[in-house]
Amino acid sequence: MAEHQISKFSSIKKKGWAVFGIAYLCFLVWNIVTTGWLYGSKNPDGSHSLMAVLFPVLANSLLYTLVFICYHHYKKIQGTYWGLAFFVAIWMAFEKFHLSWELTWPWLNLGNAFSEYLKLIQWYDTFGATGGSLWILLINIFIFYTLRIWEVERKRKTLIKNSIIVCLSIGIPMLISLVKYHQFDKKPIGQTNVLLLQPDLDPYNEKYSKDSIQITNELLQLAEEHSPKSGSNTKVDFYIGPETSVPGRGSIPETGFEQSLLLNTIKNFLSTKPKAVFVTGISSHRFFIDNNDFPQNAYRISENVWVESYNSAVQIIPNQKVEVYHKGKLVPGVEIFPYMNVLKPLLGDAMLNLGGTVASLGIDEERKAFRNPYNKAVLAPIICYESIYGEFTTEYVKNGANFLAIMTNDSWWGVTQGHQQLLSYARLRAIETRREIARSANSGISAHINAKGDIVESTLYGDETALFATLNLYDGETFYTRTGDLWSRISIFALGFLLCYTLIKNIQGRKK
Repeated sequence: MAEHQISKFSSIKKKGWAVFGIAYLCFLVWNIVTTGWLYGSKNPDGSHSLMAVLFPVLANSLLYTLVFICYHHYKKIQGTYWGLAFFVAIWMAFEKFHLSWELTWPWLNLGNAFSEYLKLIQWYDTFGATGGSLWILLINIFIFYTLRIWEVERKRKTLIKNSIIVCLSIGIPMLISLVKYHQFDKKPIGQTNVLLLQPDLDPYNEKYSKDSIQITNELLQLAEEHSPKSGSNTKVDFYIGPETSVPGRGSIPETGFEQSLLLNTIKNFLSTKPKAVFVTGISSHRFFIDNNDFPQNAYRISENVWVESYNSAVQIIPNQKVEVYHKGKLVPGVEIFPYMNVLKPLLGDAMLNLGGTVASLGIDEERKAFRNPYNKAVLAPIICYESIYGEFTTEYVKNGANFLAIMTNDSWWGVTQGHQQLLSYARLRAIETRREIARSANSGISAHINAKGDIVESTLYGDETALFATLNLYDGETFYTRTGDLWSRISIFALGFLLCYTLIKNIQGRKK
């Protein structure tokens, strides 16, 4: 509305800059309110990291402002109604882009806003969180259109009709959702028992000062203390540890998994737990000899030796080879140097000086699922940041996962909204895929989430504890699992059409 007032009625000469300023201020406030918790992260000296919040907030606000400025200029060329269609298309396209590029930061995607109102968005199993973004945009656009019609025509009949359409557009999806929630009757194909380990290991100091063997033993002691007592009819199928809970300082070479003292200590623990497997996050690496065949993210440690590091998940079973999955969505500036080939020559060590990284971890191009050989359970090893991505998560389900396991370390930001927000977004993934979630967090909130997104049980932040949960296993694929971010792709095509249409129209106008 402010943009419209400036464009149509303001006497300001440089209207584009006025719109830019107001838009940037609005997006800046939005980013600070929603992701200001990044200030909870710390520098090596223990002080709060101002740059950890400044760069994401300032840069993300600028990106959203640029999207809005594109709409402003397009509307000036094509008029209000074509401009509004363009706004929906470019916003949806930007959200999809923000889910995909190396500076990915989708915390503020509009569809995420309903993560605490799950009874109203059960239809996300059809259109996902990106469908929620489209819903918000269309309703807001139609409200704006209704107000404009009223300002111009002052016809009460039109106002009432459009108001009814707005109410129905809001109410019908919510009503459908409430029915889906209360009549949810998907039949499980089985159940699995999990023990979620929450060691409460300080990620800044304790993790790197403690001996790796001590960290592993303490994790296993936690598992032992909360395991069902011998003679009990209940047993644990999966022990699930949080992100990078092993080894603490350093990492484990993947070519030496079978000889690793730490991993064999876990195998020895499992030998006393019949038919149980252990899934946990680890830091790992792989060496490459300089033969011009090393991965892009490998870095040289000596004249002829290169190494690639990973944030990994492993499945450990006695008498079997360790299975490994490498995190596929990396945190910009922390786990990945975005567009390193272009930016590193320009920035040098600037990223490191800002608390970031001058290297990038390796990733797996495909999602993996860990299969328990003793029952029907197939686990999706989702690592922390990956749980924000809807279509990305569906790839685990397509590869056979019948429940989701999120391994995360939420203690980087302290007692802020950060860990709560990440937990809340995980609930969207449960609805989109109709899979139950076992979430193991280091000093965050470990939780059992059902296929409707409800938190069945959870721990408290900062507790050193474990949570036993029995999860239902589901098969089949939701419409969203099959189609992913369908409306985003349609919007990208619509954006291309609108741009081509305008270009052709301008060319034809010049010829006349």
